[in-house]
Amino acid sequence: MKKRFTLVSVLASTALIACGGGEPAQTSNSAGSAGATAAPAAAPPPAMGEMTMPSWFQVDNDARTVSMTITAGSTTENNYWNFNGVTKGAMTITVPEGYTVTVELVNNDPVMAHSLGISTETSSFSGAPEPVPAFPGAITSNPASMMESTMPGQRESIQFTVDQAGNYSMVCYIAGHALTGMWVYFNVSADGLVGVQQ
Repeated sequence: MKKRFTLVSVLASTALIACGGGEPAQTSNSAGSAGATAAPAAAPPPAMGEMTMPSWFQVDNDARTVSMTITAGSTTENNYWNFNGVTKGAMTITVPEGYTVTVELVNNDPVMAHSLGISTETSSFSGAPEPVPAFPGAITSNPASMMESTMPGQRESIQFTVDQAGNYSMVCYIAGHALTGMWVYFNVSADGLVGVQQ
């Protein structure tokens, strides 16, 4: 019986490690007390640095449009689970209310599918966020599927109108991705503010 339990444990561990090429490194107190459930970490505040216009972000105020290219896995940061190399809310994308937004998701992760959506959730990704977009059309196809979302080497574009000012997030809806940091802030400004902060 003990050999069977050990074999099942080894196989289960191997399967978990194989999903996504490994897990991000454990931090600080991973040895905590047995049986204790850690509370989800509070989200960092939105980035408040200088408002910039990076090359991947274009605005046409006359046409009332914003276009951006978001690359999943653009660096090895967070095991490739990042948007344009940024994780854990360390970037804030701000667009003006009433504008039409086009996002092209490019998946450069060598092994893992990713998705993108604008979520009303901004503070805790303790589980998989519900794949319900904050605005109609603000989500890629099959966002929670590891087999049918945007696969390595693929691109997908979405277009939506931001008709409600407020604070949102841009997340990957694949299970565990937002939890490990694959999200950034996405704000809609009522006063016409536009740009990217880090």
